[in-house]
Amino acid sequence: MLAPAATIGTLALTTLALHFRDPHQSGSWGFCPSAALGIYCPGCGGLRAVNDLTNGDVGAALSSNVLVTLMIPVVSALLALWAFDRWRGHTRVVPWGRLRPLVVALVTVMFLFAVARNTGAGAWLAP
Repeated sequence: MLAPAATIGTLALTTLALHFRDPHQSGSWGFCPSAALGIYCPGCGGLRAVNDLTNGDVGAALSSNVLVTLMIPVVSALLALWAFDRWRGHTRVVPWGRLRPLVVALVTVMFLFAVARNTGAGAWLAP
């Protein structure tokens, strides 16, 4: 249980820190190198999205980073499944052949999201 507990605990503490130290204020969490170059990566706005969610503002979170906002429930469910499996003493093994299409799809979505938010037509996706 150590690995899932440490991971979930670290994410919970980070989320709590994001709630109390507002990333909407410039420089409060440092500066993103890609944003400094004028390029929005798939994660740009992710910290602001988490802060918005901790304040109960789903609309603002979606505006900050729609991809991160939509992935939080998925990641939360996977973390809960991991912890539950470890609690029962079970180690789930997912064959790479089954996992590969999901990884390729996620990387493709992240790439397309990054490209779209850096174009005029997708400017509404920028943080």
